[in-house]
Amino acid sequence: MPFRPHRVFVHEKAMEYPLGRRLYVYFCNQGVETRLLKTRGRVTGIPAGTPEQGFREAKRTLVVGVQNTNLFLPSKPSADYQLPIATGCIGLCEYCYLNTTQGLKPYVKVFVNLEEILDRTRQYIEEGAPETTTFEGSCSSDPIPTETYTGALARCISFFGQQQLGRFRLVTKYTEVDSLLGLDHRGHTHFRFSLNTDRVIRQFEHATPTAARRIAAARRVAEAGYPMGFIIGPIFLDEHRYEYRDMLGRLAEALGDAAPDGMTFELITHRFTARAKETIALVFPASQLPMSEEERRVKRGQFGYSKYLYPKELMDEAREEFLDWVEELFPTARVDYFI
Repeated sequence: MPFRPHRVFVHEKAMEYPLGRRLYVYFCNQGVETRLLKTRGRVTGIPAGTPEQGFREAKRTLVVGVQNTNLFLPSKPSADYQLPIATGCIGLCEYCYLNTTQGLKPYVKVFVNLEEILDRTRQYIEEGAPETTTFEGSCSSDPIPTETYTGALARCISFFGQQQLGRFRLVTKYTEVDSLLGLDHRGHTHFRFSLNTDRVIRQFEHATPTAARRIAAARRVAEAGYPMGFIIGPIFLDEHRYEYRDMLGRLAEALGDAAPDGMTFELITHRFTARAKETIALVFPASQLPMSEEERRVKRGQFGYSKYLYPKELMDEAREEFLDWVEELFPTARVDYFI
């Protein structure tokens, strides 16, 4: 499902870079509403008769900008640092943690100063020597839908292929991966897919590919020799949780002998914040997400806000089940974490 923005905003600073100029001309020629913005100007002009409309229209809005490269944020437990190549996502997943951080108009933004970003990345790698430094490319975005316009992932994968002490990680729900399959990645990019059960995808992950399409794309990535893995989440610990066992079984069957040794799993149970709950109520007024605070325990989050998690006893029980399922179906895989 290729991303076709309804409107594009290009910061004036981005026009100083070849990619920024190319994107501006391309979208103008495509007849897409395309405007220049002052470099520090606010993004205005997204239709928003209601919060729900504003949210959906923001998902159809592309902003082209320049990333400050002075400081890369940490990305624990996934990697050492975030690699800031994009923000936002075209998906309409009701539970998304970006509902906490990006507010009611979470537009998609790409950065055109990629070589400057990679120069800073090289500095971090040199500073971390002789240890290996790892960078996560999907902390605040799903970068696959904009790849056809920017080529940023292809450039990053090729860059990290040349780094002895640098490694790259990315995760996606989307399936337009063919342009990345023939790259000289040298095993330095860890490619992961976010998966869930058919019921959860249908009910909560709007505007995303089916599990079957994601698994088919994952097999193509595995056949291209990438180290790979899966994020299973959010995991809902309710009466349907054994559907995850069935989904993992279908994954094992579909991957077959293409499943690489050392394949990874990151298992993430459903959690939410008070701020996300407020946003979800506004932009998905009919949402059936289970967000009863009385049924959860509270934990202080990394950035100072409180998260509502499942009770510890239920988490411990589910952890044992999921670890057993992965060990049974993927004996050479490892579970990086269950949280």
